[in-house]
Amino acid sequence: MLKTRIITATILMAVLLPILFLLPPFYLGAFFLVALVAAAWEWSRMIAPEAKKAAWLYATFCLVIISLLLGMQAIAWQFSLLMMAVLFWFFVAPFILAKGMNFPLQKFKPFYSILGLIILPATWFALVFLRELGLIFLLSSMALVWVADIGAYFIGKAFGRHKLAAQISPGKSIEGAVGGLLLCYLYAFLCVVYLPLGDTLFGAWAIRFGWIPTILMVTVLVAFSIFGDLFESQLKRLAGVKDSSHLLPGHGGVLDRVDALIPTMPIAALLAGLV
Repeated sequence: MLKTRIITATILMAVLLPILFLLPPFYLGAFFLVALVAAAWEWSRMIAPEAKKAAWLYATFCLVIISLLLGMQAIAWQFSLLMMAVLFWFFVAPFILAKGMNFPLQKFKPFYSILGLIILPATWFALVFLRELGLIFLLSSMALVWVADIGAYFIGKAFGRHKLAAQISPGKSIEGAVGGLLLCYLYAFLCVVYLPLGDTLFGAWAIRFGWIPTILMVTVLVAFSIFGDLFESQLKRLAGVKDSSHLLPGHGGVLDRVDALIPTMPIAALLAGLV
């Protein structure tokens, strides 16, 4: 399994690194588009595993939504899509997570079908917008999620005693979440100190609003990265699957790798828009 994970990660990095650093932004947008369409296919397969052909139609529909909004240059509609996604994560996702495993997936299939066509395209537009602000701006925003995940894993392994969401994700602990948050505070501080202030979301907020709002902003982003992880874990458990798919051998599916980015990137894009 470890060998498979390493081979898959190596291939992905071999594709992604040249796209990031050698090619124009268009190619990174195309890479993200392929990933999000694959995630849409996985999403449909989880909420309706019996409708395998419909998953391809669902992924195509997700692609059509992105293409239409992009081709029409409908900035207002793109912003509305981001707002709908953010409102979902703030006001609806906590309610669903609070239900744990007592949330009937079969009953709410239409809801999940519509939801995927909002939050997945919104994630793509958020990633593209952050890239337009600069490659460092995008990567530093995405890295916050990875730092939170790494901190939560290692600190949770060492000190985790209290379960964060025992029904949904037994491996996550409150201590791990707090440890990941503290590590993200340090990460954001280092970004402000060592990178040009306008090149990262944290620097832009620090210079515009000051340290306290910046700390609150980091707290919100880390909290919703955890929400995204838990939300996908809940959906997988309700669907009765271990991984969202087997598209990435050794890693599961695309959704398994980007779940924490799905709520965080739209929120980061809106926060970036404030500065």
